Amino acid sequence: MNELPVVVVGAGPAGLSAAANLVERGERVLVLEAGDRAGAAVSQWNHVRLFSQWSELVDPAAERLLTRAGWARPDGGAYPTGGEWVESYLRPLAEVLGDRVRFGARVVGLARRGRDRIVDSGREDEPLTVHVRTAEGEERITARAVIDASGTWGAPNPLGGDGLSAMGEQAAAEKITYRVPDLADERARYAGKRIAVAGSGHSALTALVVLAELAEQEPGTKIVWLLRRGAVGNAFGGGESDQLPARGALGLRARKAVEAGHVETATGFRTAAVERAADGSLTLESFDDHQVAGIDEVVVLTGFRPDLSWLSEVRLDLDPVLQAPSKLAPLIDPNVHSCGTVYPHGENELRHPEPGVYLVGVKSYGRAPTFLSLTGYEQARSVVAAIAGDHEAAGRVELVLPETGVCGGAGVFDAPEEQKNEGGCCGSPEQGELTIGLAPSAR
Repeated sequence: MNELPVVVVGAGPAGLSAAANLVERGERVLVLEAGDRAGAAVSQWNHVRLFSQWSELVDPAAERLLTRAGWARPDGGAYPTGGEWVESYLRPLAEVLGDRVRFGARVVGLARRGRDRIVDSGREDEPLTVHVRTAEGEERITARAVIDASGTWGAPNPLGGDGLSAMGEQAAAEKITYRVPDLADERARYAGKRIAVAGSGHSALTALVVLAELAEQEPGTKIVWLLRRGAVGNAFGGGESDQLPARGALGLRARKAVEAGHVETATGFRTAAVERAADGSLTLESFDDHQVAGIDEVVVLTGFRPDLSWLSEVRLDLDPVLQAPSKLAPLIDPNVHSCGTVYPHGENELRHPEPGVYLVGVKSYGRAPTFLSLTGYEQARSVVAAIAGDHEAAGRVELVLPETGVCGGAGVFDAPEEQKNEGGCCGSPEQGELTIGLAPSAR
């Protein structure tokens, strides 16, 4: 068993972090990436600038590996875009890992060799089998352990307010996107249009700021912000109290965009149906029969969910609400947490009944929001230490995350504001400035 590789699913930030830690410990590793490049998912939001500085975006083990190969670390105080993160870090890291990383290899199943999830006997003694689909066909890879760092990018939450697609949502697919608009390529699609933005997280705030800038430059551009919560409340985040200055600055800019009149807000709006009018525009209807009419484009930014379909034959212990590991879920549940803090956690919280199977990175958070790369790097370090038999290192979690400055559970959408925690539990960091680039012609 020890001669078999550890298979890492996904060549994104967390997956490549796990691979770097495995290489540093002398373990055999094989990274399987469905896309055609490292950071394939990140590349799809290459135009969006991160909240974290370079100093918080490079895994320590990966940096040691890269430095030996002559890599020059970017300025630690700069905020890269997704595209810069890929080109200056993820792609070089994959190149250093060499043939340990395979692209165009989609994992479609995972099981204990010769046993489905029901069989108890011999389970501890059999390796894992990873079912992979490539352009050449299907193959089965035998593994000592599997680290699932495949993320959630491929499974965005729908517009429907009950977690399912709204009636008519799929029929109107050509007018709906589930990504932050890239106005460098899509300016004509949104200029002069009435646009609905659904969501209250950081991606939604980014879209509001970008589209509000477009509204200043293109007459007739209107934005309707659809919020499921009953009031705007703390949707703008912690502002100057956010220990990630760029994240706080984003909330402040979004608030200014709303106050400037570029954004119309519809609170308590949980979409039930999407209907097409005679003129081709869309009418959105809520579960309580309110309507928002005359919509030309819809930007749905309501979060993501994990794809667990290919893990159906291994035994996972997942929280029934968040679909995150049961020991981790209480630490990240947005229904009860304040300040956006996450208690230190590692292999112990990520362990499942199926030996050698771990979910790390954003997928480990299930449906919970606000994941930071620092969390994924620490998860990877701890899990790899456990796989290598270094249980002392696995249990030594070294993670301190910045607070959001928001006191009140993000998941308590419908509770009156007075029921939310309004304690001043977060400090005031230095304020930063966030720049969101538009197409050159839009500046």
